[in-house]
Amino acid sequence: MSPEQFGAAVLDWFDRHGRKDLPWQQNITPYRVWVSEIMLQQTQVSTVLGYFDRFMDALPTVDSLAAAEEDEVLHLWTGLGYYSRARNLHKTAKRVVTEYGGIFPADVDKLAELPGIGRSTAGAIASISMGLRAPILDGNVKRVLARYVAQDGYPGEPKVARQLWEVAERLTPRQRVNHYTQAMMDLGATLCTRSRPSCLLCPLRDGCRAHLLGRETDFPVPKPRKALPQKRTLMPLLANRDGAILLYRRPSSGLWGGLWSLPELDDLAALDPLAERHALQLEDRRELPGLTHTFSHFQLAIEPWLIRVKTAPDAVAEADWLWYNLATPPRLGLAAPVKTLLKRAAAELNAGETS
Repeated sequence: MSPEQFGAAVLDWFDRHGRKDLPWQQNITPYRVWVSEIMLQQTQVSTVLGYFDRFMDALPTVDSLAAAEEDEVLHLWTGLGYYSRARNLHKTAKRVVTEYGGIFPADVDKLAELPGIGRSTAGAIASISMGLRAPILDGNVKRVLARYVAQDGYPGEPKVARQLWEVAERLTPRQRVNHYTQAMMDLGATLCTRSRPSCLLCPLRDGCRAHLLGRETDFPVPKPRKALPQKRTLMPLLANRDGAILLYRRPSSGLWGGLWSLPELDDLAALDPLAERHALQLEDRRELPGLTHTFSHFQLAIEPWLIRVKTAPDAVAEADWLWYNLATPPRLGLAAPVKTLLKRAAAELNAGETS
């Protein structure tokens, strides 16, 4: 199958079967495409749908995102994970406003220089919203092309990545690049799936080497597996007489950077210095069901404790610490397990009041 035949087959399939009703496919702008592409990194379309609409309602333009407080951005991102994406989104919005007058540069290289925008995301923005010929190689497209050419080697290796980029460049057409880009992402998401791909429905099956070899699921070659290390932490939910929980803002870099979280302790003995620091009198304590959160590089076993505290009347709140009102929660960015634990604490506290 020649590159021209490849592109024609993809576009014909898109015209008949491609998705055209997703929120970011309406009123297409570089801003809307960019936000959707960042949200869709390592996240399913079904999950992103609600988040995208809420984000656009709150921050409909790059200028509004640039002017927003980081807490507001992280609040809108809470639950999507990989929070560095949200922080980079905020940084890039500010740069687009200050360096480009609020207009995204119509240049793939300049787009790729912005925080959180790599070569593939830059290509998606340029092709879908600007009509520029720019190849992409996100997870879905990588899978389609790796199978089409039966690419040996793990795509995360630089040599293999270069080879796949060469394939993407060769096959990207010069016409209707916006539809082609969307179609390639759709093919990977709906037909050329990780397991049990729907090869009989695929417009590329006659030229797909993996299909011709009967080895569709052997490509792309998976990353060598390593056992995830295990870590544990104790998280106290310190609840004052008003039912508010003590939270602190994590450093802007690193794990859950910039999000509000619960204190993390090695054991219950470490409660006393924490209580002394915040002038708290520890009262009743109760262990809640444990929670395990899996990150890309380790698993965190969380041991949560709900602890009633009495605050000193003259206690002064420190910067980056606050009492989180469970009844009328402020709009803050929360790590997903912390959000879960706050809901559990609210249920426990409410049950205690009604029992």
